[in-house]
Amino acid sequence: MQAAAVLPSAPGSGGRAQARLVLFLLLAPALVWLLGLIVLPHIDLAVLSLRVRVAPREYAPSLAQYRTFVEEPLYWHTFVRTALMSILATAITLLLAFPIAWTIAKLVRGRAKSLLLVMCLIPFWVSETVRTLGWMILLRESGVLPAVLVQLGITDAPVELLYRDATILVGLVYTSMLFMVVPLISALESLDDSLVEAAYDLGGNGPSILWQIVIPHAAPGILAGCIVVFMLTLGNYLTPTLLGGKNSLWFTEQIYTQFITRFNWEQGAAFGFLLLGLSTAIVWLGLKLTGQKFGEVMRRS
Repeated sequence: MQAAAVLPSAPGSGGRAQARLVLFLLLAPALVWLLGLIVLPHIDLAVLSLRVRVAPREYAPSLAQYRTFVEEPLYWHTFVRTALMSILATAITLLLAFPIAWTIAKLVRGRAKSLLLVMCLIPFWVSETVRTLGWMILLRESGVLPAVLVQLGITDAPVELLYRDATILVGLVYTSMLFMVVPLISALESLDDSLVEAAYDLGGNGPSILWQIVIPHAAPGILAGCIVVFMLTLGNYLTPTLLGGKNSLWFTEQIYTQFITRFNWEQGAAFGFLLLGLSTAIVWLGLKLTGQKFGEVMRRS
């Protein structure tokens, strides 16, 4: 009787083991990619950031790289400036992307909806370098926009519009817009139109419905878009450097300088981990303030 009771369960346990093996084989490429390109390089950077060179090919454990960051005003000023500019760029992107996403998700149908989606995608058919160079052609002193301003009589002479904080923000918002629009469309499409109609029937107005119904429903998409845009903006190197020039004071430029120009890999690794810590802290704070979990946000968006 005991043997008969055990035999039926054998095929089931074998099937589960086979399913686990298949799942592992399917996940193996992603796990190898994650381990080889993300985990191991970060471990190596951590080791680099916690040592100091005492002689040729001789190193000792030290926090000197982080102490240098604290003691040098240029470094932490650039660090704070990059964080604030990234937050501002994320907020501006959200304000501009929300009406676009609402229009695509709720107001247009058929070909018009497809056309608007394609218009959002078209700028991303070319590389970020080409898009940024396009802004430089438009905004430089001998570019298109200064010439138009002179023709309209707004300025007496061509004005250099590059190398300003506003120009950097324009470039960052432009390069990040799609990554905000897509999560918002996904979140807003799941909003039942009858909820909005019922709210109007009960005496609600546009702002109250937006604040009490639309935004809470779209919160996962809003947060997902903000997380992606903020992290992309914070780690952006090309756009701030080209549009802001040598005085852009962007922290990724400091990291590039330490690694490539000064060959100070220890200091560059420390700066990289400081930037990673900043992005993690901002994302955690956003999740904490909204009372949401990262996994749920990404799944629902």
